[in-house]
Amino acid sequence: MTGVEVNSVSSQHKAIERASKTKNPIEPFAEQFSKYTKDDCDVSVYCKWKADMDAKTLKWAMKLAERNVAPFYRTCGIGWQPKVKQSDLNKNWARYLVAVDKAKQPVAYTMFRFDMDYGCSVLYCYELQIDKTYQRKGLGRFFINALEQMAKHYNMEKLILTVLSNNEDGIKFFNSMGFITDDTSPSPPTDYAILSKTIDSL
Repeated sequence: MTGVEVNSVSSQHKAIERASKTKNPIEPFAEQFSKYTKDDCDVSVYCKWKADMDAKTLKWAMKLAERNVAPFYRTCGIGWQPKVKQSDLNKNWARYLVAVDKAKQPVAYTMFRFDMDYGCSVLYCYELQIDKTYQRKGLGRFFINALEQMAKHYNMEKLILTVLSNNEDGIKFFNSMGFITDDTSPSPPTDYAILSKTIDSL
């Protein structure tokens, strides 16, 4: 490894450390991403560590994930494993962006983390779940835009996520947002694909 590469890796680790220590990484964009209003969709958005989330909201997050993605898992080789999903949603490093309606009821969320992935500094989106009644209202695009802004602000190299190969609508959505198959994605045929968007393309 050359001196330049060492410096690059070091700077990436420092960027991740800085981002990870930030209590509310969306705060620099609070004016833009604390609220989303379009037609009959009017929600407020907050950002919290998993440790600061109440048990009721975490239980809701699990149930929403089950409603949205369990059918895709059940029809692919991975299978639906609720205990694994529950464990993933309760990781201590997990951060959540949660959208709540006027009655303060949660309607959508994304779970993410700043991390190193195959030598690259990334903002990894682990979950993007939207209640059926709030789908196709631009909330998914809103969340991705928020993640992109955080990735850019904290000097990450990529915004990255995993999507099941049989989730055709999900793949089309992410492609429309500029995501492409990442170099680290397994060669097809596989049950999932890793998609990414480089920060330079934002």
